[in-house]
Amino acid sequence: MTFANVGTLGTKAGQRDALVEILLRPKPELRDVGCLLYEVGINEDVPDTVFVCELWESAEAHQDSLKLEGVQAAISEAAPLLSGDNGGHRFTVLGSPLRTDGTRQSRHSL
Repeated sequence: MTFANVGTLGTKAGQRDALVEILLRPKPELRDVGCLLYEVGINEDVPDTVFVCELWESAEAHQDSLKLEGVQAAISEAAPLLSGDNGGHRFTVLGSPLRTDGTRQSRHSL
């Protein structure tokens, strides 16, 4: 079942762009473990925050990605830039009005 993780990463003052640079480095291995979408963004109204939207084949695929050497290295490099003011939501995706492939999940099957 498709899994989404939409969150914010707070950075120490002036470290937002450095974090964005780390997050945007190519990591094709993410696709191999089941990443369907990984988008990084900013909002000038909150200059020390990075927004991340992830879509995965499953919650397990997301967990598997955290074991990848490249992901672990990125986490270690990014950690000193973070303020600890993080937030977000994780949820199971039920479907989309943009897709007609029958991926809508029944609420009873959850």
